[in-house]
Amino acid sequence: MIKYAIANYGVSASHVYVTGTSSGAMMTNVMAGSYPDLIQAASAYSGVPFACFAGNSDWNSACANGQLSKTAAQWGDLVRAAYPGYTGARPKMMIWHGTNDNTLNYNNYAEALKEWSNVLGVSLTSTTSNDPQSGYTKSTYGSVLVGYSASGVGHTVPTHESIDLAWFGIA
Repeated sequence: MIKYAIANYGVSASHVYVTGTSSGAMMTNVMAGSYPDLIQAASAYSGVPFACFAGNSDWNSACANGQLSKTAAQWGDLVRAAYPGYTGARPKMMIWHGTNDNTLNYNNYAEALKEWSNVLGVSLTSTTSNDPQSGYTKSTYGSVLVGYSASGVGHTVPTHESIDLAWFGIA
């Protein structure tokens, strides 16, 4: 679909971004992991790591409940396996999650950060701040990975369009 839009609708190949909430955040991770040659940046709200929901059923309770824990390298290997042999640039990632998420447990936030830090080759040592508002902790890992932990927020972390657009470089 992305290649078709680029070829037929004049979409700039260097300006393809993906974002979503909940299952849309899961797909954001899938798109960023599966099509790193097409996606430049992603912003995932209240999701799970790439491949966390993999399995034989529609619902994966262990993943949803935050019970799947892997090393950064194990998570990263799952992403890399989606596009074997790919050695180019990977999309930068921004991950948002509420601490009171009862649908997709908050533990998924840390697992997603581990995963993408490995894929993007950055340390999980971050700089943090009370940003963009009270109760939010922004963690920055180099220039390619940012996490926002929203204290007291449930499954629906409000989208922050201006931050997303700036992350995508189009604001």
